[in-house]
Amino acid sequence: MADFVQTRTFADAPAVNPWLVAVAVMASTFMEVLDTTVVNVSLPHIAGSLGATPDEATWALTSYLVANAIVLPMTGWLANQFGRKRLLMFSVAGFTIASFFCGLAPNLPVLIIFRVIQGATGGGLQPLSQAILLEVFPPEERGKAMAFWALGIVVAPMLGPVMGGWLTDSYSWRWVFYINVPIGVIALLMTQTFVFDPSYIRHKAGRIDYWGMGLLAVGIGALQIMLDKGQEEDWFSSHFIVVLAPLAFFGLAIFIGRELRTDHPVVDLRVFRNRTYATGVTLMTVLGFVLYGSTVLIPLLLQTLLGYPALQAGIVMLPRGLGSFIFMPIVGILMSKIEARKLLTAGVLISSMSFWRFSHLAIGVGYWDFFWPLIIQGSAMGLLFVPLTTITNDSIPKEQMGNATSLFNLMRNIGASIGIASVTTLVARHQQIHLNTLGVHVNPYDAQARSMIEAMRRSLMAAGADPITATQQAYASIFGMVQRQATMMAFNDAFRVLMILFLIMLPLILIMKKPRAQGGPAAMH
Repeated sequence: MADFVQTRTFADAPAVNPWLVAVAVMASTFMEVLDTTVVNVSLPHIAGSLGATPDEATWALTSYLVANAIVLPMTGWLANQFGRKRLLMFSVAGFTIASFFCGLAPNLPVLIIFRVIQGATGGGLQPLSQAILLEVFPPEERGKAMAFWALGIVVAPMLGPVMGGWLTDSYSWRWVFYINVPIGVIALLMTQTFVFDPSYIRHKAGRIDYWGMGLLAVGIGALQIMLDKGQEEDWFSSHFIVVLAPLAFFGLAIFIGRELRTDHPVVDLRVFRNRTYATGVTLMTVLGFVLYGSTVLIPLLLQTLLGYPALQAGIVMLPRGLGSFIFMPIVGILMSKIEARKLLTAGVLISSMSFWRFSHLAIGVGYWDFFWPLIIQGSAMGLLFVPLTTITNDSIPKEQMGNATSLFNLMRNIGASIGIASVTTLVARHQQIHLNTLGVHVNPYDAQARSMIEAMRRSLMAAGADPITATQQAYASIFGMVQRQATMMAFNDAFRVLMILFLIMLPLILIMKKPRAQGGPAAMH
């Protein structure tokens, strides 16, 4: 049964090895998740090649994320309207074609247009792949299936900067997009061969919720742009952000009210009446916040404070992906032997320990100070993603699985955007606070500071500098030292906040019901 499942999960479909289905749906999903980070390190090259400023080039990221976020929650509805297999094939084909034209883009506006298409067509790949895997595997095998799914979701964002840096340095930034083409073609052929629609996926007659679609686009679009551009625009000191904030708030508030009242919602929010599902989505939102927040924090620390090149900073992050790669299959096996909530609790505690280690870094840190905490954190990701995904969807009926997985992935992405915006703002603000605190003690009236400045001044004069220049350079050096210490303290504060957020998750695990089937959700009703 583990290797070849002959139960007819799909009506009128031939018996298919579920692992072939898993490879088919995960190839394109891995590619789509990879594209959320692979472009980051290529932005300076894109800006220079297309005659744009670095700030303008960031719209190549923002446009993708906005389109992706708008389409993602509608995936369940779209699958019912057009068929899951047809939607999946359209998404893979659209993503692959858009990737090719992104690589050919002669200027930034054309690149942004095709990035929007790429984000829109890729938006459904994550929830579709998750829903399909939850259905083709029997209950006792779903832990392994979710381990395979989570492996792609967790490892891809970490490989992105490394692969993007290597392709850009070795070839051209255009190959960041061209690399998707052969993967997309293989995924399309495998989807055509091995994926089939279940009997309950069929078009349902009824009015189309155009108002819901419009409110979703306005609310999610405004929120995503605000989170992506907030720190760059200095948040509410910018008129642009001041306009986006009420658009996001009122757009989403009206959208939620409408979807709960209408008979034919484009996004069925009634699924949140399920206590375990609602709690699991909340935990996944926090997990997205912490995971992607730390994915931004560590390379930022390495590059801005320790002077690592972008590619080398990406390589330092690889141990986390290695830990996930090794441990997630083990968690898939453990899911059939140990109660999922216990594994989830262990994951929260172990991850918190890794962030505690990061919150005590000093200026003189080296590679191994990052290696072991990242290995531990990567291993813990398996204990978080796999049990959380299976518990959350345990009591969801098959008919609602597409809608449930859409919202599940949407909230993880929103959590990620909030996390990235929050940690970068937190570091910037706390750096200024620590700089002011430390700077109070660095003045000509402090004996220790005066002694250090005088020693530097004499050393610079001995090297050939005149007294005035030596004095200015001594003060500049002292200020640089204070600034570096303040920055490190700000990063430590951010890691401490992430650790506290993880620990706050612990009581929520108690609210979740025990899964009805060891190894994953029963997916029956």
